[in-house]
Amino acid sequence: MAVLVSETRPYQPPLRESTDSDMIADEKQRLKAKSWSSHSKSKHGLTDQDRSSLTNRTKTFRKAFKYLHDLTPKQVDDYMASYIIYNLDWQDEKQMIAALGPNYQERVGECLRAYYGVINHLCALGDVEKMYIPPFMSKKATVLENQLLYERAVAREIDLQPGDKVLDLGCGRGRVAAHMATISGAQVTGMNIDPNQIEQAISFTKEKGLNNQFVCQDMNSLPLPFADEQFDGFYQIQALSLCKDLKALFKELYRVLKPGAMVSLLDWVSLPAYDPNNKEHAELMRRVKPLIGAVGTPTPKIFEEALEEAGFVVTKSENASVGGLQAPLIDKVDVYFRAMRQLILAAVKLRMLPQHFKTLINRLCLDGEAFIQMDKMRLISTSYWVVARKPEKQL
Repeated sequence: MAVLVSETRPYQPPLRESTDSDMIADEKQRLKAKSWSSHSKSKHGLTDQDRSSLTNRTKTFRKAFKYLHDLTPKQVDDYMASYIIYNLDWQDEKQMIAALGPNYQERVGECLRAYYGVINHLCALGDVEKMYIPPFMSKKATVLENQLLYERAVAREIDLQPGDKVLDLGCGRGRVAAHMATISGAQVTGMNIDPNQIEQAISFTKEKGLNNQFVCQDMNSLPLPFADEQFDGFYQIQALSLCKDLKALFKELYRVLKPGAMVSLLDWVSLPAYDPNNKEHAELMRRVKPLIGAVGTPTPKIFEEALEEAGFVVTKSENASVGGLQAPLIDKVDVYFRAMRQLILAAVKLRMLPQHFKTLINRLCLDGEAFIQMDKMRLISTSYWVVARKPEKQL
């Protein structure tokens, strides 16, 4: 497990709680005020129960802002260096060894901990606190509302019932788990490689009075730390490109799931129109993979075949977005973070914020337009949904 080490750092002006963070928080609220003020109990089919699992956005923003403000130079350097893994692919072992050495799987884990140690706080500044762009399920809904709509769809699809135990792979800060538990009455066990996110998930769960549990574990370190037939269901959201061996992982899932249990995967895929030999396509992919945090380059067929080889029966394989495009939502996120970037760059220039804020926000905003372009060209999607079932035991 990686341990973040504090270092002596040059003097920086203290965080001005009443000026710097408030200035950006106020602008954030202004940008979002119109959409939030129009919320009602039944809008888009969402209820007060859905929203009860949400965070206090101002409180979350302040915590994330302070964490980022207090980063050490080593933490910033490790975060920037971690991007090397997104130019690699699990399928090309020679390339992985050349870049990271023979212990490349361990090095990928170290890079991921450095990456997520920062990126989850950057995402918490905006509408992607849950760190995923959801399927575009409703044209009138915000990014956050589309997340809630998708999560409701997952709970229905895998038939979560009160008292069920469900496994959430790549659980992040426990926000999706909180929503799942709130709307279904199930108990969620979340698993994540980043101890910082696990700590936040545990704290948030206690705050919400829920009974979810969390385990710090690399999905590539098998076997999973669970008993045979322990869970009634499974879901994951955009985490599997970080998996080195899908077939091995899915066999482990088959072991820990009860007969009849349902599996839901939402992940990024390259689509049939993508041609790795096309220079334009390859350049766009080079820009987008670091942005979405993708090591592997899966296809729908890869997921389906790996599930079937493990023993599952695929029941759904489709793009969950309306019209197969996420671009409207990606654009909303991109516009917000670009506005945030201008505020941060101005504050850095005036020495109201430390220099590393410029480094972090520039990296986060890099190549959002390439993401939108690939989506519109139908070369990739981060909203591909595969559902499968573990067969009942034969009598």
